[in-house]
Amino acid sequence: MTHSRPARATARPRRAGRAARGAVVAFVLAAALAACGDSGDLHGAGATPTAVGPARLWPRLPPASTPAIDYGEADTETVKGVTAPGDDIHAVDPVAVVRAEVAAHPDEYSGPHARYARTARQIEDCGKPGARGRSCPVLRAYYRDLTGDGKDDLVLGIRFPAHQLAVRVYTFLHHRLVQVMGTSDSVVSVELAGREVIIRSPSTLPGYEFRTVWSWDPHQNAMLATRDEILRVRPPARPVSPAPVPSAALPSAPSREPSPTLSPSASRS
Repeated sequence: MTHSRPARATARPRRAGRAARGAVVAFVLAAALAACGDSGDLHGAGATPTAVGPARLWPRLPPASTPAIDYGEADTETVKGVTAPGDDIHAVDPVAVVRAEVAAHPDEYSGPHARYARTARQIEDCGKPGARGRSCPVLRAYYRDLTGDGKDDLVLGIRFPAHQLAVRVYTFLHHRLVQVMGTSDSVVSVELAGREVIIRSPSTLPGYEFRTVWSWDPHQNAMLATRDEILRVRPPARPVSPAPVPSAALPSAPSREPSPTLSPSASRS
């Protein structure tokens, strides 16, 4: 009897400890199960469609012999007579660059029937004070590293007749100023995104625009039209019609006396 009491006394704390540990384990499991149902878990998105590879149509067609479309890509041109100390593109005069282009292409800029004769005449106003200087077709110059060499490049815009805009990109290659991109089109907007030039142009399809992305290609040492898309643009928002005015707020119309009835003879007279 004297030995059984200590044994029972030591057994109770063990059962109490096991019960406490069991309660802790049950709490942890309950917390884990509760965490499994929160919004941060992954949920199934349903059945995945089977991937289908492209099917080549008309495999016996002969290979193409001419390019499908000419973007003028990879057509680079050295700007003659324009230099800068230390190949600093910021020291280059944008108007001098455009004048060098006019001098290098007399068939497009010179003569009364030249395509851009009007632009050549307007360039003479560049840099002049007064009202005539405002007709200069050379727009503000922008600078951005588009070639990835750690140095800024020059982006120019030139207004052409018929609401056309020419976009040019220049960089120094082997200590020579080189035009590495040249295009002209009806333009909605021109954007710089990273090392890309994005040009948006209107489309003949209502509600659509063309979007052309020009990127630097180190193999060609030129900016290439790497993406050309036609995109749906958001239609203009409709004007909000004014709220109808309650009839109680409108002024009442004046009462009219009934007109007397005329006889046929009186009405004819």
